[in-house]
Parts: sequence; structure tokens; C-alpha cells
Amino acid sequence: MDKVNVFWHRRDLRYIDNVGLYYALDSEEPVLPVFIFDKNILNELDDPADARVTFIHDQIAQLDEAYRRSGGGLRVFYDTPKAAFEQLMEEYDLAGVYTNRDYEPYARQRDQEIKELLASQEIPFYSFKDQVVFEQGEILTDQEEPYKVFTPYKNKWLAKLAGIQLDHYNSEQKLAALYAEKQPAIPSLKDIGFSRTDIELPNAEVRDELLANYASDRDYPAKEGTSRLGVHLRFGTISIRELVLRAQSISDTFLNELIWREFYMMILAHYPHVVDRAFKPKYDQIPWINDEEQFEKWCQGKTGYPIVDAGMRELNATGYMHNRIRMVVASFLTKHLLIDWRWGERYFAAKLLDFELSSNNGGWQWAAGTGTDAQPYFRVFNPYSQQEKFDKELRYIRKWVPELETSRYPDPIVDHKAARQRAIDTYKKALG
Repeated sequence: MDKVNVFWHRRDLRYIDNVGLYYALDSEEPVLPVFIFDKNILNELDDPADARVTFIHDQIAQLDEAYRRSGGGLRVFYDTPKAAFEQLMEEYDLAGVYTNRDYEPYARQRDQEIKELLASQEIPFYSFKDQVVFEQGEILTDQEEPYKVFTPYKNKWLAKLAGIQLDHYNSEQKLAALYAEKQPAIPSLKDIGFSRTDIELPNAEVRDELLANYASDRDYPAKEGTSRLGVHLRFGTISIRELVLRAQSISDTFLNELIWREFYMMILAHYPHVVDRAFKPKYDQIPWINDEEQFEKWCQGKTGYPIVDAGMRELNATGYMHNRIRMVVASFLTKHLLIDWRWGERYFAAKLLDFELSSNNGGWQWAAGTGTDAQPYFRVFNPYSQQEKFDKELRYIRKWVPELETSRYPDPIVDHKAARQRAIDTYKKALG
């Protein structure tokens, strides 16, 4: 039975500048890289052509190819993590398991289960920080408490960054330490119950010019002004350290967005109740109307509000929605329609290629006024003024709502002024 160290890929689907992989390859035993198509997660997905599964499968294929060029190979399972590791423990003498930390509730529970399984055979489990610059316990107030407001968190984050050097971990230079035994071919999409998506998958290349113009262009949905890197950050196909270094030299505004990502990850790690409850408990008292027919019209992009409908149709067709428009449609659902933010959050979770639990949850609670550092409940986005300000020439809207200005386009499902006042009155009464 061969003795190996296992490196377990999860949200770090790259071999370049990968912290856990670097330390595994730097150890004394040959390294067997592993990826698990987790049945616990995949069984929850409704769409057999889920674009995220195609994206992951493509990245896994590229990783396997790179490892095979270096004399190794990626071992890929389609199973539960527990069953996969039980099989590995039968086939190999495991010296240790290396991986990068994940902060979502399911991931923490999964890792604890595997850690205990390995400990029963006295196999060490090593985990490393890789998907963030600073973990939840590294940026705290002077009272050693988590921050609940973004700006002071950002200031502490930037101050701490100024005092360290962001290292590049040369995992790509150590692939000679891979375990050399031939691995089985990776399972096809069909083997794991999925089919290839028709949605176009964004690449990880972002021009310096786009980042340089990020501050001026990012709010205009008709422009190609956003990075589209969300899915790559979500699955770790790019290094957050390399991206932060680029942002530092090119765009403070883009760097700010990367800090927001870590802020929401920190909130989720410290306050896991936000997954299904309001960050501010009193906001769970809001009596949502939850009209299913209106929710369905929102989902389909048939509300009669052009900027809302354009955003929802873009999401349904591409798995992406422009960042500014995400705020507009979320505000519309929670304030104009008084539909529970969790309904919208779940819809985004099912549709977004770049779905990230912490950011999605944080964004929805921000829009609904229920979250940390959220917009106040009496601030209700006006879809008409948002349209006038950010898509004045209707370039974005006409792309997604071609029947605009025809008799086929529906009337507004609610009156803006009346809906706004209803939202303010409802929140005010519920919050006392």
C-alpha cells in the first residue's frame, strides 16, 4: 500500500499560487490531488444543465491535464466526502490530508466530519488560509469584536494589508512531487447526472484598462465595466492574493469590492444565523405579503418596470446580472412587493453562476434593510430614477426587453409611489 499525502481541492481549482497545495507538495510524501463531486451538494440542484457544474467540470479537466503533464493526475470522485475518504483510506496509507479552509456552514460541518474520520486512524488533517487575504478572526475591533459596519472594517483591513507582504506560493514549481501512479479518467458530466450548459462561461482574464476604468464604468449595465470574476473567485481558479496586488496598483474601487467580499465572509463566519434569519433579529417581525403571482412575474421579468425586467431576464438567460441592477431588483422585490428577501436570495442562489453564499446573503439583507450595515428601511430605490441615471439611452433595457414601448409590454404590477409608502409604513410599524 503506497504512502501518500492527499491534497483535497474544493474552492481552489488551480495549481498556481495555491497555499495548501504548496505545503502538501513541500512535505516528505508524494501528493495525490483529489476532487470530490459532492453528492450532498449536487443532489440539491434542480437543473441538470446547471452552469456551475459545467464550469467546475471544465476546471477539473484542466487541472487533471496539468497534473498528468507533470507525471501525476487528479483523482476525482462522485460521492459524499465521507465515502470518498473511506475509499482512499482503503487504497492508500495516508500520511496526511491537506486542504484550504472554507467558511460556509455546510463546509465547516463537512470538514469536521472528515477530520474526525481521519483522526480515528490517526491521520492528520492540515488546513490553510487561501481564499481570503484575512480570515474572520484577523480583522477585529479594538474590543476584539467582529465589525458590523463596513467602513471601519475596510480601514482596519487596509491598515493590516499595509503591514504585511502578500506572498506568492510557488505550488506550480513543485509538481514533480505529485504521486506518479496513473489515475482513472475523470467522470464525464453525464456520469454525474448533468449535461453541458448553453450559458457562456466567462474567462479569468481581466484587462488592466477595465480595472482602470472600473470606478467610472461599473454602474452602467450597457457597458462592459465589471470584471465578471465572481465565479473564478467563488471556485478559486484565480488567486485572491494576485488579484489584490493588481487592484492595489490599478483601482481602489475594485479593491473595495474585494474587501466587501471578505467583509460578508467574516459576517457569515461570525453570525451563521444570517443564512436563514435577519442579521438584526427585530427585522424578522416584518409581515411580508409574499404574493406568489407577483413573485413569479418578478422571476420572469414581467413586472412592468423595465430596468427590473431587464435584470431578471439577463439573469435567466446568462446566469449573470449586472451588480447595480442586482441592487435595483432586490430592492424592488423586498420594498415594492414586500416579498421576503429569502425568496429572492434563493432564486439568485439557483440562477447565479457566481453565486457566493456570503455575498448573496449580504447583498439581499442589505437591500431589504435587515442586514449588517444595510441601507435604512426608508430608503427605497426608485426604478425610474435608477433607469434614468444608469441606462438613460435604454441600451441595456432594449437588449433584454425588446417589446418595450409596444402593447405587449405589461403595465406596472404596482404603483411606485403607493408601493414605496406601503413599504415604509409596514417596516415602521413592525419595528416599533
